[in-house]
Amino acid sequence: MFLKKIGLGVESVAAFLVTAGAALAAQPQPWEINLQPAATPVMEHIEDFHNLLVALITIVSLFVLALILWILVRYNQRANPVPSKTHHNTLIEVIWTVVPVIILVVIAIPSFKLLYFEADMPKPDLTIKAIGHQWSWSYQYPGQGDFEIASNGLTTIDAAAGRAPDAAAKAGEPRLLGVDNPIYVPVNKVVHVETTGADVIHSWAVPAFGVKMDAVPGRINHTWFKVTKEGTYYGQCSELCGAAHAFMPIEVKVVSQAEYDTWLAAKKKTASNTGGTRTAALTK
Repeated sequence: MFLKKIGLGVESVAAFLVTAGAALAAQPQPWEINLQPAATPVMEHIEDFHNLLVALITIVSLFVLALILWILVRYNQRANPVPSKTHHNTLIEVIWTVVPVIILVVIAIPSFKLLYFEADMPKPDLTIKAIGHQWSWSYQYPGQGDFEIASNGLTTIDAAAGRAPDAAAKAGEPRLLGVDNPIYVPVNKVVHVETTGADVIHSWAVPAFGVKMDAVPGRINHTWFKVTKEGTYYGQCSELCGAAHAFMPIEVKVVSQAEYDTWLAAKKKTASNTGGTRTAALTK
């Protein structure tokens, strides 16, 4: 909001220079230097805070660079053969103490607002329980039906089946990000996510949502998101959880309420027909 008001547009300039002509997607892009496009109010606030910090860092860095250059030119031995004997300058000492404090306050105020916004979850429309395993995710939908989804990275499954390593990419899914069973959520709904671990500490993270929450064995952590744009969004485990840490992708499909209801009914029917709670094996 800060940069939008003063019209600097740092994010837009960076995106244009690096990914000009490329379509926005909720996944990493080649040579990307900026954040993924925001899909939730939380991520929009994170972007605003990020842009504010970029502006402050740029101003401070340019000021320090200009100061160093001025000192090199003004106070080198040829321009200033008789060095000053000054030991203290009260005004300068006050300035270099007060100005950093002001900068920290400018950073702290939106920082605390962002933290409280992330923690202040609105009334949820549905709850998803994300369980981290070595090395895959499973999901439960409490109150939405008696079923559990096992979500495995496609590349691992392709390798186990003896197919080419890039089979997932050929199927239209990004390598190391696509899964066999993505989770579905409705657009413009508050989704409450409970995270826990079945074995070691994992971390459920989707960059476009501005969500990153540890999944700790024996503990339930809470986070939330409200996606405002339909589409497919990717994330990964963000905790160093073991040998196959890099093969724990997350795929979330954000759809209309009608499409979500259809998917949910199909999952309930599958669980009812199989007489179990899982729609796929949790082992690869």
